[in-house]
Amino acid sequence: MARAFSEIAFTPAVRAAQERQGSAKVYQKFLAPEAERADRIGPDEAAFIEARDGFYQATVSETGWPYVQFRGGPAGFLKVLDDQTIAYADFRGNRQYVSTGNLSGDDRISLILMDYPNRRRLKLFGRARLVEKDDEPGLIDRVHVEGYKARPERAVIITVEGMDWNCPSHIPARLTREELEPHLAPLKQELGRLQAENAALKQMLGAAS
Repeated sequence: MARAFSEIAFTPAVRAAQERQGSAKVYQKFLAPEAERADRIGPDEAAFIEARDGFYQATVSETGWPYVQFRGGPAGFLKVLDDQTIAYADFRGNRQYVSTGNLSGDDRISLILMDYPNRRRLKLFGRARLVEKDDEPGLIDRVHVEGYKARPERAVIITVEGMDWNCPSHIPARLTREELEPHLAPLKQELGRLQAENAALKQMLGAAS
């Protein structure tokens, strides 16, 4: 766990809970000045971020309620603009605009990016700003995924303030249809071969009778 993430996540109430549960000393080292800060996106984080086809996003309402939603799109729709900035095109959906409204009043945002097959996840804290498509069309074009049929209403630009590669414990190994296909292909080929062999045997038996 890195210092930038810990400084945000470990509030006084969290530290008090750690004290009660006996883990405060374990996590104290992540708050030390010499601990790695990790508020910049490196090559490993960039590759991981841009390979995702979805993520979980949390915002905070003006009444203090958290709101979590899943944002999905083609792999690579979440883009790395530089070593502290990620962005994605906000496509038109059910038009509730809960996240949009929340971010207009409180720019704090948190993302969890999952890689279920490899049981990996990256957690991010950041500050978000919304850019409407008519305000910066060049930026919208930059974050839009070429060939994707949905049209963006705006861009969400996130300045990363802290990251953490989270423990893989309790992450279920799940595969999307695309991820499962390479594993199914040999089975489909074998099934096709057996079906053809079975059909040939039936034809031979029919001719013999």
